[in-house]
Amino acid sequence: MGTGSGSDPESSSSGWSRAPGLVVKTLVLIGGAVLLKRLTKSTTRWDHSHVVSRSLSGEKFSKEQASRDPDNYFNIRMMSCPAAEMVDGSQVLYLEQAFWRTPQKPFRQRLYMVKPCPKELKCDVEVSSYAIRDAEEYKNFCDRPKDQRPLPEEVIGDIGEHLTTIQLSCCDRGKRCLYEGSAPPGGFPNSWNGASYCTSDLTVLKNNEIHLWDRGFDDDGNQVWGPKEGPYEFKPAPSSSSINSDVFSPLNMFPQSALDKPIKGSFILQE
Repeated sequence: MGTGSGSDPESSSSGWSRAPGLVVKTLVLIGGAVLLKRLTKSTTRWDHSHVVSRSLSGEKFSKEQASRDPDNYFNIRMMSCPAAEMVDGSQVLYLEQAFWRTPQKPFRQRLYMVKPCPKELKCDVEVSSYAIRDAEEYKNFCDRPKDQRPLPEEVIGDIGEHLTTIQLSCCDRGKRCLYEGSAPPGGFPNSWNGASYCTSDLTVLKNNEIHLWDRGFDDDGNQVWGPKEGPYEFKPAPSSSSINSDVFSPLNMFPQSALDKPIKGSFILQE
């Protein structure tokens, strides 16, 4: 009896000491499961698509790149914003590019459709560009009040010829980018400036920076339009005060006649 009664408190104490450990382990397992569920939920196919749409949107400039390499790159303004949503949830963005000094005269206007890649493809997001049936009606679309823009149903009706499709995948860990991808091998038909096909590469970086590289090639594989040194690097617009201080920058003092002409070996205008 003495031995039994002496062992009970020790046994009881040991049981209670193990109980908190089991509780902690259980909570850790439950917490891990909840965290995994949240992480999984945050990286669904549509979430990837929405991240790319948000990154493409907004006002961006290639000013820094033009400062580093003025012989090959101009200070281009790229402006993009949501324009419509398709029945299947695909986002339609309006995108235009113009020289910094003449934002009211875009030389390139496109509608971009952003959606998850088809499940059978090994990519995360598909970005397709289209011509606009009545591009004149869309000039400075994103700068206008919403009640002065074409309606979403009009935007969908104005989606014209398919131009390119880029298949984006999440960047490997350790890279600066979030998504990167290119057009399929062989590119897409293109006849501007003697080209027979074109290619397109897109990289989405952190802080909404976009690298875009469109190029045209002839039947012999010679590049006939587009920048040769690498993609255009578009970074989000600086503050308005910073923009105003750059009015007299050498990058922005080109005569208008020079800006209106395609530049060989640099950014070549494509309609």
